[in-house]
Amino acid sequence: MKFGIIKERKNPPDKRVVFSPLKLQEFQNQYPNASLKVETSDIRVFSDEAYQQAGIEITENMADCDVLLGVKEVPIDALLPNKKYFFFSHTIKKQPYNRDLLKAILAKNIELYDHETITKENGLRLIGFGRYAGIVGAYNGFKAIGLKNKNFNLPKAETLDSQKELITELKKITLPKGFKILLTGNGKVAYGAKEMLDAMNIKQVTVDEFLSNNYDETVYCLADVLDYNKRKDGQVLDNFDFYDNPKNYESNFFRFAKVTDFFIAGHFFGDGSPYLFTREDAKHPDFKIKFVADISCDIDGPVASTIRPSTIADPIYGYHPEKESEVAYTDEKAITVMAVDNLPCELPKDASEGFGEMFLENVIPAFFNNDKDGVLERAKMTENGKLTKRFSYLQDYVDGKE
Repeated sequence: MKFGIIKERKNPPDKRVVFSPLKLQEFQNQYPNASLKVETSDIRVFSDEAYQQAGIEITENMADCDVLLGVKEVPIDALLPNKKYFFFSHTIKKQPYNRDLLKAILAKNIELYDHETITKENGLRLIGFGRYAGIVGAYNGFKAIGLKNKNFNLPKAETLDSQKELITELKKITLPKGFKILLTGNGKVAYGAKEMLDAMNIKQVTVDEFLSNNYDETVYCLADVLDYNKRKDGQVLDNFDFYDNPKNYESNFFRFAKVTDFFIAGHFFGDGSPYLFTREDAKHPDFKIKFVADISCDIDGPVASTIRPSTIADPIYGYHPEKESEVAYTDEKAITVMAVDNLPCELPKDASEGFGEMFLENVIPAFFNNDKDGVLERAKMTENGKLTKRFSYLQDYVDGKE
């Protein structure tokens, strides 16, 4: 079987890649019968020469490959018919801007495997860039604090080479006395951010300690869904009940908002879940949060201050609670918001190496063991010009009825 690493063609350019040269070499050693090729690119973080030195063929022609591996959406005119493609298609939530892409994939008889659909049997994702979103998101949040308070100026994450360099910079900063940081979530995003807080030697405290105590030092609290949501009937069950029945819950987040200076949003927000804080909450005199790093970045959603995504070039804006609108982040009454929606792009080398490790462990074996764990079967969105049964819910979307 022939595998090809395709050039990223989406704008703005993305330097990430599914496999680093080292991981592709490891792939070749583990599966010597596989044929591997890399499409030439002057964009990706690893040079053509680095792949050649690892013994991998560089080419401009991917037509003889069976499986094509990319990161971002492939432009319609670059799609090769009758191939298996892996990339983030951003179609599974019926995103209107990619309807034509999915229609073209069907018309060209392409088997699409979206990276987001590669899961365990229980639905948990096997691969992704979430950890790196958490790492960079936390860093950018601290950068925003320094710019607003004018007491330190961290370099942009994209100018640094690795997580290690980000941590080195963070260890140089001084935060206000008694500064309290809230981190929400229990997945790869939240734990990526947690790595950064721990590397800075910031003390972790429990939910009860965070809510009740004042500190002379900087502290942080990691809060899960049942810490900031409660059942309307008062029962205390488990996370799965919340995931299955979000409409039975209401937000209990405001108790955190009264004591938090910096909020890092690393949670997953599901359909029907309560908002964490609303625009009305943000107007309350007891609302204390002045800095938000919204890694989850749901627009006009659970975090009221996130009214638009920001960009790597211009990552910070201000939200004025009374005006319910964007203002300069330097405005005295602004909540300073960092809501970059493609954070892993700022750490392309680390992100690519980590992604390739997961892909080699969890996906590639399925091509050589008859997909014994059903990884490919679950992930397959299209086949023979049609949506697979698992993704048939997208038919109205494809037909333009939604």
